[in-house]
Amino acid sequence: MKARELRKHAEELQLPFVPQEQVRWLAPQELARTAGKVVLALTLAGYLDKREIQGALDAEPLHAPLDDPGAQEIWIDYAADLGDGFDATSTVAWTLAARETAAERPGGAPARLPRGSLLVLGGDEVYPVASATAYENRMKGPYRAALPTAEDRPLMVALPGNHDWYDGLTAFLRIFAQRRDIGGWRTRQTRSYFVVRLPRRWWLVGLDSQLGAYVDDPQLRYFETHLSALLRPGDGVIVCSATPAWVESAQEDADAFNSLHWFDHNIVRTRVTDRETGAREPTGAAVRLWLTGDKHHYARYAERLPTDPPGPGAPPPDPRRRQLVTCGLGGAYLTSTHGLPTDLPLPPRESHLREKDSPPVDFALAQPTCPAADESRRIARRIAFPWSRGWPPRRNPGFAALAAGVHAVLFLLVGFVFALARGTIRPDEAVRTAGWEDALRFAAMAAAIVAALIALPWLARLVRKRRHETTSLARSAAPPEPAVAALLQGVVALGVLLAAVALPFPSSWPGWTVLLLCLLLAGAAGATAGSEAFALWVLRARHGTVADWQMSGQSIEDHKGFLRLHIAPDGDLTLHALVLDGVCRDWHLEDDPAGGKRPVPDRLPPVRHIEDPVVIAREAKPP
Repeated sequence: MKARELRKHAEELQLPFVPQEQVRWLAPQELARTAGKVVLALTLAGYLDKREIQGALDAEPLHAPLDDPGAQEIWIDYAADLGDGFDATSTVAWTLAARETAAERPGGAPARLPRGSLLVLGGDEVYPVASATAYENRMKGPYRAALPTAEDRPLMVALPGNHDWYDGLTAFLRIFAQRRDIGGWRTRQTRSYFVVRLPRRWWLVGLDSQLGAYVDDPQLRYFETHLSALLRPGDGVIVCSATPAWVESAQEDADAFNSLHWFDHNIVRTRVTDRETGAREPTGAAVRLWLTGDKHHYARYAERLPTDPPGPGAPPPDPRRRQLVTCGLGGAYLTSTHGLPTDLPLPPRESHLREKDSPPVDFALAQPTCPAADESRRIARRIAFPWSRGWPPRRNPGFAALAAGVHAVLFLLVGFVFALARGTIRPDEAVRTAGWEDALRFAAMAAAIVAALIALPWLARLVRKRRHETTSLARSAAPPEPAVAALLQGVVALGVLLAAVALPFPSSWPGWTVLLLCLLLAGAAGATAGSEAFALWVLRARHGTVADWQMSGQSIEDHKGFLRLHIAPDGDLTLHALVLDGVCRDWHLEDDPAGGKRPVPDRLPPVRHIEDPVVIAREAKPP
């Protein structure tokens, strides 16, 4: 049974939730709805911030394993960006819920990895925007079906991402901070951030940065009391954040990593001993691993050690290295990796943080990523191939109609200006009486005016950047993205005008018939050539929201995965990065222990390691 059949007949099949299809991010309805929610969230973020209120709630550090505080080892699962389409989200949920996972290793025998007794959800537990119904259908339902009961009852902790924040965190707190179980998983956190005490002197920290804003005072007090004050020399800390700020600091904003670096410096590495004088002392602890989602791929940056030979390339494995890991493969669309920076100095020299490591600590991109850079580049290019399933009109219902409507309006505007140039106000009359030379002359003049309007502000900006910010000159050496988009669509609109002029409309036809046929021609050209111009514009982008559309516009369901971590009795942490190259798309129904039915996969896809397991020592002792 396919997901669409489950969705269509959910009530008569006695399903406790309605399976959802993958979000189509470039569908007009989705674009409008998400844009509205984002604008409201960003505009009212300060007013909707519930973190200050959370300071009144009881909170204490959690322990994992929950029922065995004296345990000498633990398995931990980490998944992020998960509450999207049913097939992808449920495939990951069922793989996480399995008692044991056989994961193929590069060039080795499959490793048998037991289910984690702690499941960490790293952000964006629902798409496209948070609500009680969206959580139920896109996240809770699939995870409850995958693990309705369990003898060991693993602990689940969750960190909010930007999509969880779009309703002011209301639904998130009801789902994850009320100590209500989700099937066999137990939730015990009471705030949107957490500290979990792990075996062998490891700590897990979840930071809530609220749409990239500051870390609020109650949250800092919580970490000072339940983490900083308890750290001892040699303790290892795992920090989960909502976004890969280390990559953002190299691509878009040099200050993006400031909050995380401040937390490392002032909460983990040192602690306050006298609040009145501000006196501090070192804790002797260190952040050994940073985890995040938000970007729906797998990428790992490894610290360069002073003993490493100079030169480019990823450093060889060494347990002393700190690691920065992005793994957002939990269910949402796949994102690219071919634009990732290969080297990261953290914090960047351009950042405005007053207290920062000097010189910066260098990190290098390890290989392989998921998807691999070459594969990522190939997948991204599919958005510009009309015969590909990733072409915007084919993957996003209503996109072609939107492009057709835009170009019908554009024809009216261009046709009216063309008519004025011909001494009339009727586009149909101008189209019918003009010759090729007239249309070409008008198109050349319009193109020159548009190019000048684009070039002048760009040249002025380029001069200012060259004079004041030579370090960011490369980012400025291109026209603004909206201007390029407008130019490409303008070229299509002028092409429609030339085609309309070339058509031999009989003189006996009424003007409204000619105009209607021109609008139909503009709509057809917009749905095809206009969509292709949009796809080419998206494909040329290198960073930012437009570049993300290369993959989000395709809503790719395959290539899903998660992390499985193991803290051994000797104190070393081993990171297993796991991926499923496909997702399950065939399901059958079984009785649900809680009543009704639950969808069960006919066959789960195989699991493999993205790379060899990475060992991280709790202490970076010298060799």
